[in-house]
Amino acid sequence: MLSGKGIIEVRRILSINSTTRGSTGRIMCQISETARDDGFDSYIAFSRGETYSQEKAIKIGTRADIYCHGLVTRLTGKHGFSSTRATKGFLKEVDRLRPDLIHLHNIHGYYLNIELLFNYIKEKEISIVWTLHDCWAFTGHCAYFDFAGCEKWKNQCCECPQIHTYPKSLFIDYSRRAYERKEKLFIGLKNLTIVTPSYWLKDLVGQSFLKDYRTIVINNGVDTTIFAPTNVDKSKYGVASEDFVILGVAAQFTPRKGLKYFIELSEKLASDTKILLVGLNDEQIKSLPESIIGMKRTENIEQLVELYSMADVFVNPTLEDNFPTTNLEALACGTPVITFRTGGSPETIDNTCGLIVDKGDTEGLLNAIEIVKKRGKEEYANNCRKRVIERFDSGDRFREYVELYGKLLNNYKNIV
Repeated sequence: MLSGKGIIEVRRILSINSTTRGSTGRIMCQISETARDDGFDSYIAFSRGETYSQEKAIKIGTRADIYCHGLVTRLTGKHGFSSTRATKGFLKEVDRLRPDLIHLHNIHGYYLNIELLFNYIKEKEISIVWTLHDCWAFTGHCAYFDFAGCEKWKNQCCECPQIHTYPKSLFIDYSRRAYERKEKLFIGLKNLTIVTPSYWLKDLVGQSFLKDYRTIVINNGVDTTIFAPTNVDKSKYGVASEDFVILGVAAQFTPRKGLKYFIELSEKLASDTKILLVGLNDEQIKSLPESIIGMKRTENIEQLVELYSMADVFVNPTLEDNFPTTNLEALACGTPVITFRTGGSPETIDNTCGLIVDKGDTEGLLNAIEIVKKRGKEEYANNCRKRVIERFDSGDRFREYVELYGKLLNNYKNIV
């Protein structure tokens, strides 16, 4: 936009997430890069991870600050209400930048004082886009509640059944007070737009204390030029070339990611069917039955592409999830997906590229695997790839965010 003096005015965006790693970190960084390519002056802020654009990045706090926040959480349950020094220092940087719009991602993760942050946002009346990657924003403690079957978040969290899950508290249930403090902080923002990656999460927001804010859906996406079918010898990963390979991938195979269902499946599968799991810790790998091949978590994208491409089917027996990018990565590599009817996971597929099974139904998983095995991966491969390119290509999805920035900032599009 040209100002009265003929000077081009560039709008500044600041994106905030706990990390630059993992799915949420990659999403934040790639949206920021897309915005920069479109002419925005785009910065990121984070507490963990690395970035190649240091001049456009702000590190929030130190490792010691994170440990201190974690200790406070363990001892008091007051997650999100520590990191006072780190947050004050960060807000001085925000004052220096004077962003026109702040894009929040995960503000939990032992690195921010949400009270200081949101009081600052209200005082400055900054436009906010908030992408919810889970449910933490409207609960008194947890990031997900499906596993516990809890609906207290709809009215008033208390007597939390999950205080020993992330963000873990060892002794004190602070959920009632945290819920009240969050509600007070998050309500009353003048310029907030909430984005959810799934319609499932949008529906939950509509039942929470955030229900009066405008909420839109922008799906997660993957880079379909990177995640694409590739030839790989199965023997590289300890599997015979004639074996039918079931792949499972998770950042961590916590109980909600469904490790128990893979173990149950391993007892029922034919000898020519192998399970390969990525994202296990040493203890889990040692305890696996011989019929399951276990690997630690990998951030090596090339290796992930090989694994997805090698597999005959990707199985995601998640018990809690928003819109898993692992499903999209598998589809992009031409591999059909079988998932539980959980959260937004079923929204990633249709009947041409996968199957949906009722949550917790091991026999249903087994039957779905047999269907894919009988039909063959080739029957699904083209449709898998087509669905991701048409609906979940990261370039298209991230561009939706940039278009949203433009609409919120007085319809300034294609800023140059």
